[in-house]
Amino acid sequence: MLHERLSSRVAVRLLAEHLYFGPNHGILVSSMPTDSATPGIRVMDIADNIRDVEKRIAKAAERAGRSPAEITLVAVTKTVEPWLIRKAFEEGISHFGENRVQEAEGKIGLLSTFQSPPTWHMVGHLQTNKARAALELFDVIQSVASVRLAEIISRHARRDTPILLQVNVSEEASKFGFPPAEVAASAEQIACLPHLEIKGLMTIAPFTPDPEEVRPVFRQLRLLRDSLGLEHLSMGMTEDFEVAIEEGATMVRIGRAIFGEREG
Repeated sequence: MLHERLSSRVAVRLLAEHLYFGPNHGILVSSMPTDSATPGIRVMDIADNIRDVEKRIAKAAERAGRSPAEITLVAVTKTVEPWLIRKAFEEGISHFGENRVQEAEGKIGLLSTFQSPPTWHMVGHLQTNKARAALELFDVIQSVASVRLAEIISRHARRDTPILLQVNVSEEASKFGFPPAEVAASAEQIACLPHLEIKGLMTIAPFTPDPEEVRPVFRQLRLLRDSLGLEHLSMGMTEDFEVAIEEGATMVRIGRAIFGEREG
């Protein structure tokens, strides 16, 4: 992992931050906890929220005849303060997702002092001009939404990088991703690029108050994944992750159910 490259970026922020100790993790550079840092959440809520999500994951897996160990919980930290991310890490979360490269630059550097740093996933739309920076920050890029983006990531990569292909299953004009009909041919092209390892598929389902309405979206992605012989399915967020697990998700991306409602 390349978190050590960020040390110079972290240094310029020290005067605006506080140093405090965390159990078994040495000194952490971060903002001091206050209940007002993230609207609607308190540090004491994080542990309870994580346990609740884990129980819901386990029950959904059981309904599908699966083991909860098959499912990776990726805690999405969009607009979340570093001290809350630290608390989630201490409560057992080892995978985090960020939507924006610029926001990730500050957080990942500040949290790189852990003895065993977490795995960071890029889960938001990645612009081609941010590809190089994303490779320095993230361990996994889940949002490869075009062959062109894959080519640019491959060109800048200096290590083998796990990626997921983002599929616009519902073919919404407002969403990025490969149309389902183009995934097989695009995956074949991308598989020939150096330093890229296609690990699976990712999708963002349409928002609906009834998660059962998006079950066909998740099912279609699973069938597409199976046809390609890939391993992972990243699908399901706070509103619909239980249905996603029932349909085969191996990664769920959860933000608000852990960190509460937030701006941005």
